[in-house]
Amino acid sequence: VIERLVDGKSVAALFPTGGGKSLCYQLPALILPGLTLVISPLIALMKDQIDALTRRGISAARLDSTLNMDEYRDVLTKARSGELRLLYVAPERFNNERFRQTIEQMQISLFAVDEAHCISEWGHNFRPDYLKLAEYARRCKAQRVLALTATATPKVEEDICQVFAIAPEDAVRTGFYRPNLTLLTSKVEDQNRDQLLLQNLAQRSPGPAIIYVTLQHTAEELAFTLVSAGLQAKAYHAGMKNEIRSAVQEWFMASDKSIVVATIAFGMGVDKANIRYVYHYNLPKSLENFAQEIGRAGRDGEASTCEMLVCAEDLNVLENFIYGDTPDEASIHSLLNEIFSLGESFDVSINELSSQHDIRILVIRTLLTYLELDDYLQGGTPVYSVYQFKPLMASKTMLSRFEGDRREFLSQVLAQARKAKTWFHIDLDKTAQTIAQPRQRIVRALDYLSEQGMLELQASKVRLRYQRLRAPTSLTALATALHQRALKRERAELKRLKQVLDLVDQDSCQVDALATHFGDSLEKPCGHCSWCLQKTNDNDKQNFFQMAHIIDEEMIKKALVLQQEKPEVFSNARSLARFLCGVTSPKLTRARLSKHPLFGSMEKIPFKEVMAQFS
Repeated sequence: VIERLVDGKSVAALFPTGGGKSLCYQLPALILPGLTLVISPLIALMKDQIDALTRRGISAARLDSTLNMDEYRDVLTKARSGELRLLYVAPERFNNERFRQTIEQMQISLFAVDEAHCISEWGHNFRPDYLKLAEYARRCKAQRVLALTATATPKVEEDICQVFAIAPEDAVRTGFYRPNLTLLTSKVEDQNRDQLLLQNLAQRSPGPAIIYVTLQHTAEELAFTLVSAGLQAKAYHAGMKNEIRSAVQEWFMASDKSIVVATIAFGMGVDKANIRYVYHYNLPKSLENFAQEIGRAGRDGEASTCEMLVCAEDLNVLENFIYGDTPDEASIHSLLNEIFSLGESFDVSINELSSQHDIRILVIRTLLTYLELDDYLQGGTPVYSVYQFKPLMASKTMLSRFEGDRREFLSQVLAQARKAKTWFHIDLDKTAQTIAQPRQRIVRALDYLSEQGMLELQASKVRLRYQRLRAPTSLTALATALHQRALKRERAELKRLKQVLDLVDQDSCQVDALATHFGDSLEKPCGHCSWCLQKTNDNDKQNFFQMAHIIDEEMIKKALVLQQEKPEVFSNARSLARFLCGVTSPKLTRARLSKHPLFGSMEKIPFKEVMAQFS
């Protein structure tokens, strides 16, 4: 991979977790003349790698939401001067128009995209922001691209190469199999799960462990159970404050007996080589997630154990997450009606669209991306609707540092600002129109004043800009097509979950089955998975995942009464099923119905069975 990058080629690196992907951009960064830009969704990875590089005397930095204005300015100054070798950013950073303008003026020798499977609609973690990265790489004239992932099926690999214009022969895939990992699957009833976990932790040699759970409250409760049993355990999830999460991570890194009970928010990019155990207390939602998470064990090459506690009760929660993302066709139709009534050129707020049309934010982004890919819309530079600044010196002093046209221009800009208590607010679109200057020039000017320490600048409430390329011949037909696409994605996610169950019930080597899923295979059975060790999957295939569910007729009647009271919230069977299964939506949250006694009252019943009651 490194040789091809140094030769000027764009490359895809498909290595297992812990396989050395980071070195593939860190080493070229020291050889290539310009800046290496690393795009990663993982703040933990950025922090760990930057700390490690800094200890080796290598200049690396990150731009993320934890930096204050002085720190942000310092990083950009170092990047511009050429002092910085590596700059880490999240994909969402490109929504910042000031950042995009700044980065386009630099020499980008290498554009490295971590978690590149996120660009594929058929990957397990599709993120619309990733689809735009190829265009950003072209805009900043990146000399080469490196796409990295540990969890790409052959189909996803094909998508990555196509989007980033990587020749198929420059996709480098190493073997998936790691002989030091023992892979165990243990079927257990919900009421016996804690006991089995505690028993296994007690019987096995102590060592750092990660226990993955699905829900945040499960992480808190299980960590408490483990501490009560005398174990060194802490919870970690996205609902905790940044400083607490950082403290937990540092504690885990420093200890040889630490146990972190975490949602999937933990582990990405955590470079701890001696993790001896990875437990899945709850079912993983896909084989891709499972492979990524067990890949964090035994990176030092020593024997490590990965055990999945397979509990049928977990299926409902995971399925509900999937069903909750699928919007109603009526919601899609109302969204399209608004989008195509906004004129040839317009900007929108994702949050406002989500709230108005009862569609989750990520799904709104996905639908807008589909409209771009189908040539209905063309995305422009996202803009902030609100700019405010706090002068750090008198305006006369500020203007005295400039002459001629520049001084006159800045004087006009500052004259358009309106003071609140401390901060001045400025409407950029109105200012641009009033003084007859391009909006971009005003943004660059404010950015420059901020970098020079003359004022403190804040931008907020991002709005996405679009140009309408064509209108649909039929809004109804387009809404139906997009709804079918959403349903297809729903089916794909349910299929991914079923692949996890199929692995549990595999009648042959489970490690080989997992490797085959990722386009690899073993020459012979691994000898250290549950099937190889027992020569059976110890299954009751027909019955273990088939549970009898009793629908409470009284609950159904109460829900129908509530529907009559709130027809604007419960417009169809799916919205009622979401409510009873405990799945939130923007409309439910706005109506404050997530606190209603009926909310989540049928969370243990499969979503499809609940929805069938109203269909």
